[in-house]
Amino acid sequence: MSHFENSLAFAQGLDAKDPLKSFRDKFYFPTFHDKTVRYFTGNSLGLQPKSTKEYILEELDAWAEYGVEGHFLAKRPWFAYHENLTQKAANVVGALPVEVVVTHSLTTNLHLLMVSFYRPEINGKRTKILCEAKAFPSDQYALESQVKFHGLDLAEHLVEVAPREGEQLIREEDILAKIDELGDELAMVMIGGVNYYTGQLFDMEKITKAGHAVGAIVGFDLAHAAGNINLKLHDWGVDFAAWCGYKYLNSSPGGVSGMFVHERHAYNPELPRFAGWWGYDKETRFLMQPGFNPMKGAEGWQLSNAPILGMAAHLASLDIFEEAGMERIGEKRDLMTAYMEFVIDNISEKNKERCTFELITPRDKTKRGAQLSIMAKGQGKALFDALSAEGVVADWREPNVIRIAPAPLYNSYEDCYWFGQLLEKAIQ
Repeated sequence: MSHFENSLAFAQGLDAKDPLKSFRDKFYFPTFHDKTVRYFTGNSLGLQPKSTKEYILEELDAWAEYGVEGHFLAKRPWFAYHENLTQKAANVVGALPVEVVVTHSLTTNLHLLMVSFYRPEINGKRTKILCEAKAFPSDQYALESQVKFHGLDLAEHLVEVAPREGEQLIREEDILAKIDELGDELAMVMIGGVNYYTGQLFDMEKITKAGHAVGAIVGFDLAHAAGNINLKLHDWGVDFAAWCGYKYLNSSPGGVSGMFVHERHAYNPELPRFAGWWGYDKETRFLMQPGFNPMKGAEGWQLSNAPILGMAAHLASLDIFEEAGMERIGEKRDLMTAYMEFVIDNISEKNKERCTFELITPRDKTKRGAQLSIMAKGQGKALFDALSAEGVVADWREPNVIRIAPAPLYNSYEDCYWFGQLLEKAIQ
């Protein structure tokens, strides 16, 4: 990375050439601090697009004017509001429109999908789930409860792949070897596409192929991948996936979630599911007949009416993603994350007498997204608190890891430079 320089002029030069630089002005930056806020927690909650209020107010005005008739008379009729999101969400995750729906919340969607796709042979061999160790707690709890729901023993049927002794990252060859070892005992692989703690990006295509080779279903939690990684869910052959809208997708706290079901499952009404009437064939939904007849594709996993205000916030953000394009977002992600890596290494080298930093996120750009997890050796939370006092909004994970996410749509290279300056000040 010798072509980088840790200087304000160099960072500003990168910003001047940035084809996405104008998108920064589409977002609000927090004003709660007496210092300039340097926001690096888009992997927890993305910033608010300035257009969000307009999109939500449009629906509030429609509600005021039309009441229940807004389902049919609003500018974007609520009856089919989710359809405004489908193609744009599909573009973000590399899917066909029939494979995607936006609805519910992330863990709800994961449960709904696993009801359909985790089908252990109670009296047979194929019963086990494979996941990564130190998954995000919601995933861990969801997987545990799915195993218990089927009356199976956790210790035997929930199998974790962990980093090797003394290592921070999970070796992909260990995941593939474990899939092969479990063989016809493996019912489902369910892994976070990007690990929330380390920022490690797993090779979802390889994992999917390996799972299918032994007859297993393969799904992913893409909470830290959607809007961050250049995904190709359809081409990779993933069976199912879900993601939230509030991290890299900047779509409001606790906002709506996306769901992917590969088209090979799209027209199978025999798949078991926990059904709701909004997943019922929309041409006959209002006949209120018994017997569930699902819509084709991912839409058939919907339960209830669209949460319009949350979807309006999501639409505001997806319109920005549509304008920017995932290809350009990915190019800036790689360059900006590499520059941030360089800055951190430079500060670490200059201050090695006091503190050294180990990046536990892979240094290979093909194995990470817009996240760097920094292990601060020789420093505790006081370092993070000192950073926060200088206006840096980042994320602390015990015992000594600072997570930062330089988000391509609104972070600048100058932000990365100032992070380094403020990190050095916090050390001292």
